Amino acid sequence: MYTIEIDFEQKGLEKVVLNNISPDQSLLEVCLDNGIELHHNCGAVCACSTCHLYVNNGAEHLEELSDREEDFIDRAVSPRINSRLGCQCVLQAGSGVINITLPDQTQFLGE
Repeated sequence: MYTIEIDFEQKGLEKVVLNNISPDQSLLEVCLDNGIELHHNCGAVCACSTCHLYVNNGAEHLEELSDREEDFIDRAVSPRINSRLGCQCVLQAGSGVINITLPDQTQFLGE
């Protein structure tokens, strides 16, 4: 089981800590299942970059970065060395703490 710590770049949103998260699901699924908006224009099939996020620690618990994912990260807004796509960050068997930061989603939501 995992603990997922989610920080937000968007002003007014407080850190969220999710406990007892099961493996074999993506960080995108975890966010959506817990009422946290993470846009995903392509429907989570690694064909866009809208579910872009930053993995601050715990990357060793996630499926490895693929060449396809890396290509789409290059198209994301403000990519960094720790950028990943939420749809591709599948929690591996095991347990631990993963800390992520979600970029400001208002650019996609029209706020």
